[in-house]
Amino acid sequence: MDPSENVSSQSIKPEDFDKIKRYFLDRIINEIETVSPTALLRQQAVIESIDRIYSQSKITLPTPIKEKLYKEIQDELLGFGPIQHLLDDISITEIMINGCNNVYVEQGGKIIKTDIQYDDDSQIIKLIDRIIMPLGRRIDPDSPMVDARLPDGSRVNAIIPPVAIDGPSITIRKFQKGKLAIDQLIELGALSKFMAEFIKACILSKFNVIISGGTGTGKTTLLNALSSYIPNNERIVTIEDAAELSLEQEHVVRLETKPANVDGLGGVTIRNLVRNALRMRPDRIVVGEVRGGEAMDMLQAMNTGHDGSLTTMHANTPRDTISRLETMCLMSGLELPLKAIRQQIAAAIDLIIQINRESDGTRKVIAITEVVGMEGDTIVLTDIFIYERTGVSPDGKVIGELKPTGIRPLFSRRLEANGFKLSPEVYGANINEMLNPMRRK
Repeated sequence: MDPSENVSSQSIKPEDFDKIKRYFLDRIINEIETVSPTALLRQQAVIESIDRIYSQSKITLPTPIKEKLYKEIQDELLGFGPIQHLLDDISITEIMINGCNNVYVEQGGKIIKTDIQYDDDSQIIKLIDRIIMPLGRRIDPDSPMVDARLPDGSRVNAIIPPVAIDGPSITIRKFQKGKLAIDQLIELGALSKFMAEFIKACILSKFNVIISGGTGTGKTTLLNALSSYIPNNERIVTIEDAAELSLEQEHVVRLETKPANVDGLGGVTIRNLVRNALRMRPDRIVVGEVRGGEAMDMLQAMNTGHDGSLTTMHANTPRDTISRLETMCLMSGLELPLKAIRQQIAAAIDLIIQINRESDGTRKVIAITEVVGMEGDTIVLTDIFIYERTGVSPDGKVIGELKPTGIRPLFSRRLEANGFKLSPEVYGANINEMLNPMRRK
């Protein structure tokens, strides 16, 4: 089919539509490169070019197809091509491109395959280049992996051959537009109002908190929400691999790592930034995620007057969190005995908030655990709140209850000293009151 010939039917074949779109794209790109290369950055200029070419050609398209043509051309030139509508869809939380013919999304906690296809690997690599070029990063066979972010803060990981055997792969963890507040998380069942009240008291009392969980459990979302409890008059330094945190406070300094150049020089790591943050007079240090030797520097900061620090890390249970911290401290290169590391952890960390993604796609805080201290060579942990799973409904929904364990934390005196005398009900006193009469009998 010649793209310049008249098309008046209510529907056209997909291959004919693709030819028309390619004809328009080639014309527009030639015009822009000839007249003004910067016009690519202006939406109005692109729309005017489409209108002009459409009027000059003999093409007559039905309104729905014409609108689709305009939208896809704008997505190609101004956005990120075929996946732009996925990025615009707020119900989609993750986009996964596995080569040319396999594009998946996570929607409602479930992974779904889309009908999007790319012509060849070079088209995906061009998409990667479009994402990373404004950030000054690169990807090629000698450096086949890259981490980046989109303008809206969404996290991007890309990997290409020869490392990716079946073709280029892109994973986009979308940034939540209009971050979730604590009240919304309570409505969604991620935590209870008593949990939120307890955590608020801990953060305002400048306790050191770790949010732990597996991949995709919502650690950064929860950290963003909990950061709203930090007073506005404090100086906060955030440290991340890719800037995702969106704090509401005025006095925030945001730091981001930098990869090494071609010669392997000039890289700035999380550990470098944690050390530098100590010289920036922070009231709080918020680390997006600890995953290596920086854990030791963070613990030392917590133990030397920088209380109220928050961070996230990958772990499946509070006990696993302690084990992983020990391992990461051993990666720091400091030859410390394990008992000394455990003493550092016990002295630095006050609270572990464990979050999990259930089989139905929902995210829940499954444990809020106090780090009590050392008993012999072991770090003692006490669960203050837990999520008790009781079953699964016929439609696949997980059934369970967020509840206090009835144990009052040992640091409750510190909370009271900071003006937070939480009601006995927060700790599940009603359960104890029901048991006490039975004991008296």
